[in-house]
Amino acid sequence: MRMAPRTAPRPLVTALACALMAFGAGAGAQDTSVRLPDLGSSANALVSPQEAQDYGAAMLRQMRALDMVVDDAMLDDYINDLGYRLVAASDKPKDHFSFFIVKEDVINAFAAPGGYIAVNSGLIDITNSESELAGVIAHEIGHITQNHLQRAFEASKKDAPLMALVLLGAIAAGAGAHAGDAASAVLMGGQGLMLQRQINFTRKDEVEADRAGILTLSNAGYDPNAMASFFERMQDTLRAGSGGDRDVPELLQTHPVTLSRISDAKSRAGTLAAQQKQRPTAPTLVKSQWEKSTAPIPYVKDPTQLAPAAGKKDGLETYPLMRERVRVLAGDALQLSTYYASNFSSHPEFDTPANRYGYALALIRSGRGAKAVEQLQPLLKNFPANQIVQLAMADARLQAGQRGEALALYAELNRQSPRNRAIALGYARALTDNGSNADATQAADMLRPMLDNADEPELYRSYARASEKAGDTVRAGEAYADASYLSGRPFDAMEQLKRLLQRQDLDYYARARIQARIADLTPLVMELRKRKVQTEDNPEGRAQQWQRQDGSCGGRLCFSASDR
Repeated sequence: MRMAPRTAPRPLVTALACALMAFGAGAGAQDTSVRLPDLGSSANALVSPQEAQDYGAAMLRQMRALDMVVDDAMLDDYINDLGYRLVAASDKPKDHFSFFIVKEDVINAFAAPGGYIAVNSGLIDITNSESELAGVIAHEIGHITQNHLQRAFEASKKDAPLMALVLLGAIAAGAGAHAGDAASAVLMGGQGLMLQRQINFTRKDEVEADRAGILTLSNAGYDPNAMASFFERMQDTLRAGSGGDRDVPELLQTHPVTLSRISDAKSRAGTLAAQQKQRPTAPTLVKSQWEKSTAPIPYVKDPTQLAPAAGKKDGLETYPLMRERVRVLAGDALQLSTYYASNFSSHPEFDTPANRYGYALALIRSGRGAKAVEQLQPLLKNFPANQIVQLAMADARLQAGQRGEALALYAELNRQSPRNRAIALGYARALTDNGSNADATQAADMLRPMLDNADEPELYRSYARASEKAGDTVRAGEAYADASYLSGRPFDAMEQLKRLLQRQDLDYYARARIQARIADLTPLVMELRKRKVQTEDNPEGRAQQWQRQDGSCGGRLCFSASDR
């Protein structure tokens, strides 16, 4: 049994989670058929696919502004590779999807407009296998492929797109408040408003998402029973009055995971298992199936990661390593290093490779690189070819002052996987910090090809630092502006680009690039100013007004629709 660290729970700050909840309602009657209807929707007349994708992207940027997102290249690749392995087996593999991890210890996940799917760090921590995690994500994919968001918008007629913008405005306002729990209260108010307007999934939607998710889970090669087993543990964890460390969302208390839902999930999984036994071992793919199986590959950052489910890398399973990485990156590193050390001394069964890896990460993040090296050496001895452990060792050696050894390890890892962003970012940091101008130029050259269609702020920041030290201050300025935009600070990005444009040493191509970026940003900035949304990088905007309400919002701070 895993001994969870006793940390104070963070407030629930995910604005769309309540309205777009993954595990919000009970199951309906069972049905032995696994065939799902084609649930089309005319809601695209209200919200086009591009508008929905813009809403989701804006939501992600503003969540980054609130420091709500675990921005880590290795975890980002892992969760997206896992997500697209499921998308490839879903009903709509050609649709846009994006997966990310939220810094939140509440057990939750949600689907947002445009195929944006968030998984809370607390949910990843409570899963016992990659199949269970895949089951949660498959359920969320089911909400998207079954058009539940569009149908909710459609049911709300003209109000739904407006509510989406209101919530994005609430997130932006919270980002500039810097008032402790004020941002949480604002977002909780957004949830209350969405519930008032009944923009939520129905019980029927939840059952449909379960059934679609189990089918997707099975088709992707995962254990279809994992969803039912996770439901059972959710029921135990979220049982009213059970206590514990976690802050249970109110919607999960009022709409618990029921026995009928668990029974339905088990029944579906059993039916699929029986059908799989009857299938030919080597079915011939028709054209539509071929398209489904190949369509998602362009969206995957590293298509070689589309490997068999729950696979191992160099003899060490990836999932438990990533679970500990999420725990450390989303938590307090100093407190977690104590948690790991105390559990090693008092619980012998706790001493696993994944927990040793987590301990080393906590030591690195709390500034004890030399001690982290000691923890990683036995792991490398047992798993010498594992790149995840090797990269942790390179990071530890760099922090311990062993720059030469760290650079050699980074260089070898980069030679083995030249397009691995986690390796490239670590290597670039090592080259740039305390390195020469030539080292910085090497770092910039290595990162530049990865900027195409990238949406991770840290990648742009690292490239900007390397370019700046290498003497290319124009490219550095452009990259800093892009990082500001992706971090939910569009006004800062606009001002940086305008200052760059005033430089007299710009050549034709640099001026054209900057002017194009300004043209892209202008409509967004104008819309935010029109709605008078106040953010940290827009102090001139009129402050949103918030008022205390005792009824439908349960005494929380609620967003006032009159202040739009």
